[in-house]
Amino acid sequence: MGEAVEVFYPNGFCNGTTKNQHVDDETHHQFDSWYEETIDEDLKWSFALNSVLYKGASEYQDIALLDTKRFGKVLVIDGKMQSAEVDEFIYHECLIHPALLFHSKPKTMFIMGGGEGSAAREALRHKSIDEVVMCDIDEEVVNFCRRYLTVNRDAFCNKKLNLVINDAKAELEKRTEKFDIIVGDLADPVEGGPCYQLYTKSFYEKILKPKLNENGIFVTQAGPAGIFTHKEVFSSIYNTIRQVFKYVLAYTAHVPSFADTWGWVMASDQPFSIGAEEIDKRIAERVDGELLYLNGSSFLSSATMNKTVYLSLLNETHVYTEENARFIPGHGLGNHF
Repeated sequence: MGEAVEVFYPNGFCNGTTKNQHVDDETHHQFDSWYEETIDEDLKWSFALNSVLYKGASEYQDIALLDTKRFGKVLVIDGKMQSAEVDEFIYHECLIHPALLFHSKPKTMFIMGGGEGSAAREALRHKSIDEVVMCDIDEEVVNFCRRYLTVNRDAFCNKKLNLVINDAKAELEKRTEKFDIIVGDLADPVEGGPCYQLYTKSFYEKILKPKLNENGIFVTQAGPAGIFTHKEVFSSIYNTIRQVFKYVLAYTAHVPSFADTWGWVMASDQPFSIGAEEIDKRIAERVDGELLYLNGSSFLSSATMNKTVYLSLLNETHVYTEENARFIPGHGLGNHF
């Protein structure tokens, strides 16, 4: 009987080999191609592949688009999974809908990042939205997501979407208009990556907040928020935003393909004061189609932290600056697959 032997490479691909030339039916069903991601220095997450749809490096980031056995198409940037076809709705519903639902009548949104198009897709489901500006620095990521992620094809073709290829910081600085909602759908802050400066206090205070309308809301993805991972960047991003906005709400959800609980932070100078019934009412009135994950009760529950995470958020003192950033395990362009 042939025995599959997998050889793994950090944040990269591996190929299985067999000890025997002849492989029987049972062995044939064993997966012989895997992708591995480092979650921590002593913990790795690997998943079996059907194929590698794209692998390369743009000017800014390492990029891979994988077809996996368990999670469907998976987008990987700088060695970190960004989204998976089967459960990306969890991440993107949590990122996009709460801010839109808590706002009284949102009309305009600016998305920092979001090149795969899923954040824009969810935003465009809101009937009140007149314009979504999606600003991603990496045209190569946008182009191959438009080609391969067919679920977002309608969003990319929507006349309300204004797609801009630029650095989000520079784009916000030069724009004269303000927005009801600004979204950070950025890659995780990894050392050497292009995004960590968009998590700093100076960026939030001097560039982002002045571009919000009165009663405007900012929301960002904030990295792993699990019992063992929330101190990597989640608590620090939360505390940094607290220095800039009067009302800050952290919330979390488990994303199976991330192998962890994930965190988001929403902020405004106006309180978040609506309850579960009103959230459900606004979903019914404002959103086209059914949400798969989010409702009023689940959102309010997601904003209740367990004791360990709650105390970490309460006691966190680190503030993101350009000189004093925190990073999650991973790599930037300087370290290829």
